[in-house]
Amino acid sequence: MTAEDAANSADSADSAFAVLGVLGDPVRRRLYRHVAADPGEVGRDAAAEAVGVSRSLAAFHLDKLVEAGLLAVSFRRLSGRTGPGAGRPAKVYRRAEGEHTVSVPPRSYDAAGRLLAEVVESAGLDRELQAAARAAGAADPGAGADDLVEVLRDRGYQPFWEGGTLRLRNCPFHTLAEEFPALVCGMNLALIEGLASGQWAPAMDPCPGGCCVALSKNKSH
Repeated sequence: MTAEDAANSADSADSAFAVLGVLGDPVRRRLYRHVAADPGEVGRDAAAEAVGVSRSLAAFHLDKLVEAGLLAVSFRRLSGRTGPGAGRPAKVYRRAEGEHTVSVPPRSYDAAGRLLAEVVESAGLDRELQAAARAAGAADPGAGADDLVEVLRDRGYQPFWEGGTLRLRNCPFHTLAEEFPALVCGMNLALIEGLASGQWAPAMDPCPGGCCVALSKNKSH
């Protein structure tokens, strides 16, 4: 590794520490979780009410999260009205794209995952991977639980209801899924099938910006 590479690596680590350090405040963490879990955009009033703080305090922390790159901001009229008298557009927040990770000491699990995915894909071991993922899901202590929503939430999927469909706001395997979509999405579907244990009907139905799998209640249950 050259001196320049070492410096870039150190700068990247420092940046990750700074971003994650923003979440050290408990109010800020609650606000981030609330906004990140919402499939739409969240206004300051709604965010403040959700975490039990004043609007001004919520606005302060939300803007700090924007500065850190954890949230993105836009403006729209929350009343839905347009034209004269509709009022000024309000500031609304949503989870920012991208991800931030830090390991102490530094680890390269993403590099190992990428190498393993390349080998599995080139060897045509998709079915074997899916079988292993389905078995791992079925072996999970929460598999078949009445509250699968909570199990998926604990695994980082950020589930939410859209009518009678349970959608997943976040893909825990996002980086690998972008590079190996067929391989990783097939594995993910099999894993969730194992977790659902027949009580739900998982299917490929991507959520924009989220997970490739959606679930509906199995009619036989």
